[in-house]
Amino acid sequence: MSDHIIKKKDFYDNHPNFAKRTLIDYRISPGTMAKYDLIKKYLGSRKFSNAIDVGCSGNSILPFLDGIINRTYIDLAHLPMTQYAQFPKNHPSMGSITFLPFQSGTFDLVSALDVIEHVKNDQLAASELVRVLKTKGTLLLSVPHRMKYYSHQDVIIGHYRRYELNQLRDLFLPLGLKEVCVFGVYGQVMRFAQFSQGSNPEKMEEDLQNLRSRYQKNPIFHRIWDKFVLWGSKLMKMDARFQPQKKIMNICIIFSKK
Repeated sequence: MSDHIIKKKDFYDNHPNFAKRTLIDYRISPGTMAKYDLIKKYLGSRKFSNAIDVGCSGNSILPFLDGIINRTYIDLAHLPMTQYAQFPKNHPSMGSITFLPFQSGTFDLVSALDVIEHVKNDQLAASELVRVLKTKGTLLLSVPHRMKYYSHQDVIIGHYRRYELNQLRDLFLPLGLKEVCVFGVYGQVMRFAQFSQGSNPEKMEEDLQNLRSRYQKNPIFHRIWDKFVLWGSKLMKMDARFQPQKKIMNICIIFSKK
């Protein structure tokens, strides 16, 4: 493992926003619920034999998708991978997106949600994602959108860049993919949330840990928070739907391998 990869691994192992994520985040985060619900909508009724979520940390989309036989998870960080081992036909592992330890054409679904912006050599990352994808398989990709929105929040969570839509097309289409659909994930509501997070990231991480604990231990708070997250996610989905593309903060593209 190169010195660069080791440094990145240490960064994510010690970054609370990545190392301490869990599947419960779907229930406590309006943003996570909105994103996953939109992905499920656009994936529709597709079924997959072997799926992999690359760079998923502890909060993967795969457990929320029906019709998958084998689920593989891979991330640089060790801690968030441990939770997946308790489920049958779930295969957590550690590794880098720029050198995936799998044979070519292994998976019929490859997911990389908000990952390639963390990779300096995104061309190598893209080629690896496509390499392990089967012919006619599905690549699910989401990224932060528009470099004009690049901020201190991007810096502190390790983003090298935000993407323009045409940049993504230029990165992936020459690798033998065709575009199935593209849709907004977060609109301007997320911009205000990121400003708040970036102004005091340590306090935000502490509050998030307290929220996870309180949600699990307090049944009354649990029920109240469920309603807040449900309505918050609906607001965010509406925001993503009706904002013009130039104001979308995060986008998702579904590709198919020719």
